[in-house]
Amino acid sequence: MKLSNIKEILPTLDNVEFQLENGKFVPEHFHVTEVGIITKHFIDCGGTIRNENVINFQLWNANDYEHRLKPTKLLNIIKLSEEKLGIEDAEIEVEYQSETIGKYDLDFNGNHFVLKNKQTACLATDACGIPAEKQKIKLSELNSTCCTPNSGCC
Repeated sequence: MKLSNIKEILPTLDNVEFQLENGKFVPEHFHVTEVGIITKHFIDCGGTIRNENVINFQLWNANDYEHRLKPTKLLNIIKLSEEKLGIEDAEIEVEYQSETIGKYDLDFNGNHFVLKNKQTACLATDACGIPAEKQKIKLSELNSTCCTPNSGCC
């Protein structure tokens, strides 16, 4: 989800809620402690130099159980970050504490925001010798006339 998407969604909500893909909700007393831009300049295993920019939201739970972040407050935090940091429209990455700091993609299911698990991947599979994944087919879906008794296929 891009920053422009969340800015369109927030005015339509009464509350800001985040849910993990496993169904568990981020406690409703969370804080957004950071909004910023993260730039990653790196070289992949195939030798290609890459630049990646994401907008980062950091969620944090404190012991102030009466705290509730309202959509207008989050919009104000976003607006301030755009003004002060020069943030432009980009994909949002959310940091949230689990066993360690987890990084998540952001989605919206019509009711609340969903923290989608991120996965690592090789960006240069052709240069690093990783074979292409073979197409998997079910034997039950093969044309059954091919291997019938007396068909000569075996």
